[in-house]
Amino acid sequence: MSEVMEQQPVDKQAEKQAYENNKLHKRLCRLVGQAIGDFNMIEDGDKIMVCLSGGKDSYALLDILMTLRERAPIKFELVAVNLDQKQPNFPAEVLPAYLDKLGVAYHIENQDTYSIVKRLIPEGKTTCSLCSRLRRGILYRVADELGCNKIALGHHRDDILETFFLNMFFGAKIKGMPAKLVSDDGKHMVIRPLAYVKEADTERYAEVKGFPIIPCDLCGSQENLQRKQIKAMLRDWEKKHPGRVENIFSAMSTVVPSHLMDRDAFGFVDLKTDGVANPDGDIAFDEEPCSTPAINTIPLQPL
Repeated sequence: MSEVMEQQPVDKQAEKQAYENNKLHKRLCRLVGQAIGDFNMIEDGDKIMVCLSGGKDSYALLDILMTLRERAPIKFELVAVNLDQKQPNFPAEVLPAYLDKLGVAYHIENQDTYSIVKRLIPEGKTTCSLCSRLRRGILYRVADELGCNKIALGHHRDDILETFFLNMFFGAKIKGMPAKLVSDDGKHMVIRPLAYVKEADTERYAEVKGFPIIPCDLCGSQENLQRKQIKAMLRDWEKKHPGRVENIFSAMSTVVPSHLMDRDAFGFVDLKTDGVANPDGDIAFDEEPCSTPAINTIPLQPL
């Protein structure tokens, strides 16, 4: 009897965990599907190169896209691509073994960019910028060779927000990381299907699925210090002011150019009055945010 009673809480706990894991999977599918629909990322007949680094986000991206491919009313192909840059201690056998087991088409591109970067960048300096440029050029070439018309990257909502603040604080630009764009060579469509997904969800999903994570610091380069600061700032806001980060992200899709200062984004120079009232327009002189509200007062009686 005691064994049965001990077993029941364990079973309930396992059942609850399975429920939460299923809910997470459904949420990721919904958010990725929503982003794909909102930005028309995937169309019938597409052949999509899914860039797989061995990190949690790219694993999650491939996994969810494979799920959605089975459910979608359209046909599209997926090819997982990893660029082996010959970094020290890179476990070259991990991804092929995982992808073989998964049964997805894949290609491993072997290019020793690590040696090039080490030769050109002085010791102690950040190598990420040059490494990124070299990687981008190689992946564009591989996409052409594989006949892929779209390239899917695993950047999520937090990456987009961090980039937004990095550009604002350190580049003096209102610029984020688009969910869909034409590549700088003008030949490829780059998509980010995880655009609506929180990093916390990809972290949890990686744990649930048991992805064979490959560390991203094998090259010895330090993570961008400015990005780390922005990440810490956003997490602090999320903790102290729930809803603030969500509002900022929503604001990125509800831009009002007429109320900013970019003369190229809005025709301030040619703006003219037309004498027609606009019921949806803004008033020029807004009420003071801290003005004293009107209150009912008791009139004084004459003496």
